[in-house]
Amino acid sequence: MKFLYLPLLILALAGCSQADKAATATTGPDARFDAFKNQFIEALWRQNPGYASGQGYHKYDSLLVIPNAAQRQSDAAFTQKYLAALSTFGLDSLSPNNQIDLRLLRNELRAQRWYADTLRSWQWDPSNYNLGGAVGDLLNGRHYPLDRRLRNISDKISHAAEFYAAARANLSSPTREHTELAIRQNAGGLAVFGSALADSVRKSGLTEQEKKTLTDHIATTRQAVQGYLDFLKNEVLSVGKYRSFRIGKNLFEQKFAYDIQSHFSAAEVYQQALKHKAELLHDMGHRAARLYPKYFPGQKAPADTLALIRSVVNQLTLKHAPRDGFVDAVKRQIPTLVAFVNEHKLLTQDPSKPLVVRETPLYMRGSGAGASVSAPGPYDKGANTYYNVEPLPAEWTPAQAESYLREYNDYTLQILNIHEAIPGHYTQLVYANRSPSLVKSIFGNGAMIEGWAVYTERMMLENGYGNNSDEMWLLWDKWNMRVTLNTIIDHAIQVDNMSEKDAVAMLRLDGFQEEAEARGKWLRATLSQVQLSSYFTGYSEIYALREELKQKQDKEFDLKAFHENFLSYGSAPVKYIRELLLRK
Repeated sequence: MKFLYLPLLILALAGCSQADKAATATTGPDARFDAFKNQFIEALWRQNPGYASGQGYHKYDSLLVIPNAAQRQSDAAFTQKYLAALSTFGLDSLSPNNQIDLRLLRNELRAQRWYADTLRSWQWDPSNYNLGGAVGDLLNGRHYPLDRRLRNISDKISHAAEFYAAARANLSSPTREHTELAIRQNAGGLAVFGSALADSVRKSGLTEQEKKTLTDHIATTRQAVQGYLDFLKNEVLSVGKYRSFRIGKNLFEQKFAYDIQSHFSAAEVYQQALKHKAELLHDMGHRAARLYPKYFPGQKAPADTLALIRSVVNQLTLKHAPRDGFVDAVKRQIPTLVAFVNEHKLLTQDPSKPLVVRETPLYMRGSGAGASVSAPGPYDKGANTYYNVEPLPAEWTPAQAESYLREYNDYTLQILNIHEAIPGHYTQLVYANRSPSLVKSIFGNGAMIEGWAVYTERMMLENGYGNNSDEMWLLWDKWNMRVTLNTIIDHAIQVDNMSEKDAVAMLRLDGFQEEAEARGKWLRATLSQVQLSSYFTGYSEIYALREELKQKQDKEFDLKAFHENFLSYGSAPVKYIRELLLRK
């Protein structure tokens, strides 16, 4: 008789086992870490509402953080609290995806402290302080009805005077370059508080009292911005007491480690870039030798390789958009890229996610970046992605405009659009917003993001874009040389004190760049550190990973599957994606 109960006992034990598994699933290390991540991110948004708005989380849009000493102390306590909480999770106890998230969070919090306590750019970079961008994004957003957005703007800018007073108090021996950038961008930011905002207030459903209050806040904000501009012009620029924009070897290495998160050090990547530069010049020489008879029939080719390359490049760059048609030329190319990616089955695209090509807003201009992408955050996935294209400045002479247009000639403009739009930044960021991990979407790795965009340029040409012509490949070599030289001058300027004269000479002679492009790159290299190294670093690591997987998988390798698997991990550092793909 007792054996009759055995099946019931087995079922009971099985039931206990399943219940234990279910309990473990909800209380195990991964479940606890998932709960922690959600709690941390919500706390982060309360701590930094501007960061939250930029990611599409609009609960705290009405709040403005005053960047004073009390706020820095609050930020320090916040990072210490959550670094201590992270230390309670064992890396090996978590799933592979959560291991990446743990590493990303730890790096993010440590980087925040390093930026505040060691780099201290809040003391020497006046461009950190600009309300124009934040308010412009709120005004142009679609996340709330107009009236609610205007009420949030009203509350936010009611503290504008305190914000700019703290900015002035923070600054101590700023750099001349960042001061001039702050003047340009805050002057552009004034336009945000002009007619467009006033028109929105007039046509809104706000009460008359609300309209008056907001109008008064706008007037006070304009006064505060203008006061900051006057301070920068009259009490900073006119005095002329600056610190150098160069951060030096130790800070550069540390910033590289936090920002790039590569297997390699900054010095190692610098050496890799020097080697790649020589490889590119070798390929360019061969292609230019084949093209020379086509463009210079009956003429003897220059014996000097650099002169040979330059002569062919100069001929190819004569084909370019007209001065007033640059933005339109970008718009016309986007459908062609979409069709090519679909036809060659390079990855699956999402036609429901809009890409809008627009002129770069005034408050974003002046940093030296001619094109960029503004993508919606993970909370605002249905919003437009903007491809910002900066029109040629009206004050440029015909010679300056011609130099710029030749740099972004008909061939190079196609490569630029691959990089910025399809299947580059725009496509990658659409995939990143699908990632189930908010951590990977929010704390995206710049080297992976930029590296993917550079990788797609080469990948498109490898798959026949441009008909495998020497013209397209030669100008891709030139474009990739730009990425390579970005890394070289980034290190040489910030670490080795390279002069403007030597940097421009390298860009023009070895990079075959136009004068306007080379001068713009010098400006950018003085305003940023490490970011210029992200392109080459990420590209090199992604390309090496693809080739490694091709060798391992042999005939089983599928390019589309590689792309979609790679992008499925969000904007994580390449070294961590590599671990997961090789583990698969």
